Amino acid sequence: MLSFAFPSAVVSVLPPAIASAKPVDVALATLTTWVLLKALKSMRKRVTTTKLKGPPSASWIWGVGRVTDEAEDSAVLYEKWEQEYGVAYQVPAALGINKVILCDPKALAHLWARDTVTYDHEAATKKMIDISIGKGVIWAHGDSHKRQRKALTPAFSHAALRRMTSVFLNSAYKVRDGWHAILDNAGDGSVIEVQKWMSGIALDSIGLAGFSHDFGATTNQDTDVVKLFHSVGGNPTQLARFFTLLGVAFPWLAEVPIPHNQRVKRLATFMEEISGGWFERSRQEKQELGAATVDEKSVLGLLLKAEVANSELRLSHEEIIDEMKVLLSAGFETSSTTLTWTLAELSKNPTAQEKLREELLGQFANTDPTYDDLNGGLPYLDAVVHEVLRLHPPVAELQREALEDDVIPLGAPIQDANGRVIDSITIAKGTLVFMSVEYLNRSEKFWGPDAKVFRPERWLEGGDLQAGNVKANELRGHKHLLTFNDGPRTCLGKNFALAELKASLSVLVRNFAFEPRDKKDRVERIVGNLVRPKVVGQPGIEVPLRVRRVD
Repeated sequence: MLSFAFPSAVVSVLPPAIASAKPVDVALATLTTWVLLKALKSMRKRVTTTKLKGPPSASWIWGVGRVTDEAEDSAVLYEKWEQEYGVAYQVPAALGINKVILCDPKALAHLWARDTVTYDHEAATKKMIDISIGKGVIWAHGDSHKRQRKALTPAFSHAALRRMTSVFLNSAYKVRDGWHAILDNAGDGSVIEVQKWMSGIALDSIGLAGFSHDFGATTNQDTDVVKLFHSVGGNPTQLARFFTLLGVAFPWLAEVPIPHNQRVKRLATFMEEISGGWFERSRQEKQELGAATVDEKSVLGLLLKAEVANSELRLSHEEIIDEMKVLLSAGFETSSTTLTWTLAELSKNPTAQEKLREELLGQFANTDPTYDDLNGGLPYLDAVVHEVLRLHPPVAELQREALEDDVIPLGAPIQDANGRVIDSITIAKGTLVFMSVEYLNRSEKFWGPDAKVFRPERWLEGGDLQAGNVKANELRGHKHLLTFNDGPRTCLGKNFALAELKASLSVLVRNFAFEPRDKKDRVERIVGNLVRPKVVGQPGIEVPLRVRRVD
């Protein structure tokens, strides 16, 4: 029979009643204390956080989590609730935890202005970020976040991106050559699964532009590296979904060795090993051959400089490896997803596709656009890219946890749960604050009656935005979109992503025309860590399109 006794050193400082207690009594007392502390914390939130209206809980365990998770488009639900309950409301999450949902531009501006100070990622997200990509700039908070971001910013300057543009174009040209070979063998108008090719462009672009490493993913889409990335980003299992929903209450679930979590750790280990190898090799080259061997304005050059800096820009070795993992992961996943969504949208909208092709061929029939051309000389290309980013943000939603009590102002008054008219919300420390990026990007309230329609013309001169005909101008963020986040956590690689997307499309659309494989094909959203497209009925996250050469 198992027995238990406190160590003598511990007994000497414990009250006699506790020192002589049975193990079961100690366990029960500990559990009771924990429950009471959690209850007191929860009561404090309920007392100090404004009680808001909102949808009823569908389940004590899940709240409305499974309702939104299983919806074909959760943004439609958030829009319906906003119309019913106002610009701020609450929804029940797992195990009785409530989330405050913000749909108000003034409230969102307040939140983003205080991000990384008053607000931070909630515990479950921080845990998953730490496991997958470490304590780099995405994980960091406060002064640490400022320091890391400042050290990395020069790598994404306009001057740096001008040098990288040739890498983006070359990656796209490798795909062009691969598709020509397929069409030579199978015939013009053959079906090509484009998602894996877009993954190749994204992985080779970040590898070469960021770290001078060629993954070779544009010439071999079935490499172990690509498979490893796709194993994490594919269609999540029901068990993985349940763990995500319960993570709001139990962040440690990210450590449980279910298959999805094991794949995340395998990818994290791979990125750590390859990043460490790149950095060590570059450090040795610099020591042996001098500074000229490494471009000091490249990502690796800046990180080498940051390791030995005596200023506020200094990064530890662990931080440097984590920054490399951040850039590799973010640079691959979001770009490949957006490129695939763009080809899917163009295949369904032949008029927009032809208009884009005419713009590109009209200026660049025999040459390639420069970075400055891509950045400001191709308005319809810019409109197409931003319309895709509006309709299909890679990250569907953002959530923060209040690190201290706060008062969030509202641009429009609402009624709280008690019927009082209020123009601000009191937020208690520990409260979860949530926003649906998809809803804000596609809301008819902000974008007009055709908000859910692919229409690049809304971005052009004289369009709804510039004419001030829609309320989207009230929203903050890059071009009034929250796709790249806002405030201190605005996506560091935003301009990198835009240049890569535009350069890749400039090559593909000039050389090929895209159609749905079949008129009956329907593209659905697969929501995991990102929102990916998938043709219904296809395995994994495949998007087969019919591809024809442009004469």
